[in-house]
Amino acid sequence: MTTTSSNLTQDTQWLAICELNDILPSMGRGALLNGKQIAIFRVTNTDGIEAIYAIDNYCPFSQVNTLSRGITGSLNGKTVVASPLYKQHFDLLTGICLEDESVKVNTYPVRLNGTTVQLSA
Repeated sequence: MTTTSSNLTQDTQWLAICELNDILPSMGRGALLNGKQIAIFRVTNTDGIEAIYAIDNYCPFSQVNTLSRGITGSLNGKTVVASPLYKQHFDLLTGICLEDESVKVNTYPVRLNGTTVQLSA
């Protein structure tokens, strides 16, 4: 299992969000981080390794919090989620929209502490 947490210091504070088993494989789950909706995904990435990703839940195209309900997969060698309403694909590592690279959602450091999924505060 890999997590996406880079550029963090030892002083980084982590908040427990849920247990890993609360997120079904190849699915997403919504969470609140400091009052903001975040989408957390448990997927098998393009290298065949199960990974955890966290991005904004807010879709800039539909202007609603729905990305956690999107379909995960791979496209052009990238691990992505497809927006459930208009089907734009967002790279789960970078947050960049594959159909319109000028549009990006925020990504968030996420990790596993045992079986607990944590987000950087």
